[in-house]
Amino acid sequence: MKVAKKVVLTFPKHTWDKPIIYTLHSRHHLMFNILKAKITPNEEGLMVLELVGEEEDFNRGIEFLKEVGVGVRFLAADIERDDDECTHCGACISVCPTEALKLDKETMMVIFDKEKCVGCELCVPVCPFKALRIKI
Repeated sequence: MKVAKKVVLTFPKHTWDKPIIYTLHSRHHLMFNILKAKITPNEEGLMVLELVGEEEDFNRGIEFLKEVGVGVRFLAADIERDDDECTHCGACISVCPTEALKLDKETMMVIFDKEKCVGCELCVPVCPFKALRIKI
């Protein structure tokens, strides 16, 4: 059975020069769509992607990632914003890996584009007014 899941991968700084994503494709037969990536030499990296493959290959690929020290977090949540609670402080903007939260420079309001949101939940804990939350 085919599996398709969005994941956030956190790469320790010692893995920046390793062919980890290539190995997911070549050895574990997983297709991937990179939604966002920030990988810098000798620093921790972050990648948000969708992985697609047969369930057995998918599970082996995830185990491979964990074995090489890559942090794996699955995305399954929908994020919602309570516009009455949002003060447009901008705390959420810097942590959003897909730019679903961005500042409208004309109005100085934080815009939330649900179409770009991948549900990584990074914005939820940084919102000081609890305006961003996981939709239940």
